[in-house]
Amino acid sequence: MSTPSKKVFVASRLPKNTGVSGWVAMLPARQAKLRLEGHITADVVVIGGGFAGLSAARRIMELDPTLDIAVLEAGVIGEAAAGRNSGFIIDLPHEVSSEDYGGDSTTRSREAIEISRTAIALAGTVAQEQGWGREIFDPCGRYSVAISDEGDRHLVDYAKGLVKLGEKHQLLNAREIADVTGTNTYTSALFTPGTIMVQPAAYIRGVADSLRDPVRIFENTPAVQLENAGRGWFVKTPQGSISTGRIILANNGHAESFGFFKSRLLHVFTFASMTREFDPSRLPGQRKWAATPALPMGTTVRRIQGQAGDRILIRSRYTYHHNIEASETTLRRAGAKHDQKYHARFPQLPDVPMEYRWGGAMALTWNSVPAFGEIEPGLFAACGCNGVGATKATANGIAAADLMLGVKSRLTEIFARFDAPKSLPRQPFRTIGAKANLAFREWRAGGE
Repeated sequence: MSTPSKKVFVASRLPKNTGVSGWVAMLPARQAKLRLEGHITADVVVIGGGFAGLSAARRIMELDPTLDIAVLEAGVIGEAAAGRNSGFIIDLPHEVSSEDYGGDSTTRSREAIEISRTAIALAGTVAQEQGWGREIFDPCGRYSVAISDEGDRHLVDYAKGLVKLGEKHQLLNAREIADVTGTNTYTSALFTPGTIMVQPAAYIRGVADSLRDPVRIFENTPAVQLENAGRGWFVKTPQGSISTGRIILANNGHAESFGFFKSRLLHVFTFASMTREFDPSRLPGQRKWAATPALPMGTTVRRIQGQAGDRILIRSRYTYHHNIEASETTLRRAGAKHDQKYHARFPQLPDVPMEYRWGGAMALTWNSVPAFGEIEPGLFAACGCNGVGATKATANGIAAADLMLGVKSRLTEIFARFDAPKSLPRQPFRTIGAKANLAFREWRAGGE
């Protein structure tokens, strides 16, 4: 009888962060969990301690609390992509057209909403259990804001689509959104109540710390090699190893670092800047609000209320990096754009500078589907967030847990109908095309 051939997947690189996330900097230093040293066994290994990985671990714990789960985080919980997120757990699709809104389009939108609200339900359960206040988990909704005629038209069109879906919303004119934001920059806005706003670093720390035995979390413990000889998996880390029957790969774009989804993931970075604290009396309007742009790839803005003062967050700029690493030079260039957008929106604060700047990685697929499923026997992927990572990655993790445990759910039903990620063009055409597409879309967004 022949022995199954061993399959070995070696990480070609490890995650690298660019800049200091303001969300992390505002929190007390984290007392990280111990790194893995020596050999252990586990029923399930989850690779990645972000939205997808921790949501998967949480879901497994709910479905079968007898399973021994080991979560491996390459760095410190909250300091990687999850803690670099802008903190929007959004329930509605970014695009809902009122034109030619037929049955297939309606079904896709309703399923996208169902996916998002499943993620929000898990987040809400954790928040309630842990007794979090609104500084971590705030069901306040969000504004989509416009500063141009094109943006105004897009919001009106989007609102018509929401009417057909039966979703609550409110259109605001320039004066009404100025009362919220304290600035006269915006020409209109659309409020939708279902979005949850989180302090992403505090949220992801809190989800990690909510997991109970037999879930074990190891920080500063990257998986560097995966081996499968047909009788289970052997996971190597720099100072330890784990024998396990099943793995959930929840490291987003770094799935490709192990050779999975090769030439199927686009590695895009987005960037954010956050001001130092300022006296709230200097900016009228509400002290806490969150706004996404009317047009894709525009500028996201949050006003963050603090005890000693308020801050403004600006997120904008998208760049492609095939090596999943953005340079400090790229961050500086993004920061210069942020300064322009910030001063254009808040001329009342000319002397309030940015205190923190950072970048965060996303993994996109050409056909906007998750990199998901059982990709090797006993190895399940929950990757490819395609933006809106707090929502989609959370849902990916839940769905991967359901799939792994053989649970039939609405998520597994919906995910089963997704196509596989399409293969991307060969290099150098991939890089040329990605950079040209991002540049065009940012140009099209204009001042938005």
